[in-house]
Amino acid sequence: MANPRPLVAGNWKMNGLKASARTLGEIIAGYDAELRDRVDLLVCPPATLLLAFAAAVNDAPVAIGGQDCHAEPSGAFTGDLAAEMLADAGASAVIVGHSERRIYHGESDADVRKKALAARRAGLTPIVCIGETREERDSGRTLEVVGRQLDGSLPDDATGENLVVAYEPVWAIGTGLTPTVADVAEVHAFIRERLVARYGEEGAAIRILYGGSVKPANAKELLAVANVDGALVGGASLAAADFLGIAAAYRG
Repeated sequence: MANPRPLVAGNWKMNGLKASARTLGEIIAGYDAELRDRVDLLVCPPATLLLAFAAAVNDAPVAIGGQDCHAEPSGAFTGDLAAEMLADAGASAVIVGHSERRIYHGESDADVRKKALAARRAGLTPIVCIGETREERDSGRTLEVVGRQLDGSLPDDATGENLVVAYEPVWAIGTGLTPTVADVAEVHAFIRERLVARYGEEGAAIRILYGGSVKPANAKELLAVANVDGALVGGASLAAADFLGIAAAYRG
C-alpha cells in the first residue's frame, strides 16, 4: 500500500479574532499547485471563527476543522459544541484528546474515544491526540503510555479515510523542545505497528502526524522520518509564512 498522503494541520487553540481571516487568506494564496499536489492543509480555528473561515475558503482546497467536540449530538451542555454543529458550520475534521483537554479538563481515554466516535457520527474525521509527559518519558514509559492511549482512545474500527492519529509529546508542546529524530521514529513505528495489528491493512493507511514545537527550521527533518505523515502545528500555524514554511518541507 502506498504511503498515506501527508497532512499539515494548524491548531490555533485560543487565538484569533475576525481580523485573522487575513492569515487564512494568505495561507490559501500560498497553497500553490505544487503544494496542493503533495500535501493536504487543514486549519482549526477557535469555534467563533469556524463558520466565517469555512465560508472564506469557499472552493479553495484548504480544509477547516474544529478543536474539540462533545460526545452527544445535542442537549443541556452549556458551552459545549456537538460534532454535528461543527459539521454544519463547515468543518471536515476535529481535534480530540489534545493534551490540553486531557490535562485541564480531565478527559480520559474513554472520553476521547466517545468524542472520536461522535466525530465519525457527524461525518467528521477525528484527529486523535496522544503523547507522554516529561516524567513519563524520563521514567522510560513512553511506549507504555502511548500504547494505553491508543487502546483506550481509538474507535474499534477505522480506515485511512476516517481516522488520523497525532503523536504530541506533552513536554514538547509550545516549549521549543523536540524529541530526537530517533525518538520520533521509534514512537511512530510503534504506533504504526499497533494500528496495523488492530485494523489490518487499513492501519497502514491511517495518517500519523507529529506535533510539538514544529517550525519551518525543523520541519524537513521531522517530516522525513518514516511513518510521519504530516504535522499538527500549534503556534507556528498562526503565521501564514511559518505554516506554509512547514508544508514546504514536502516540495520536491
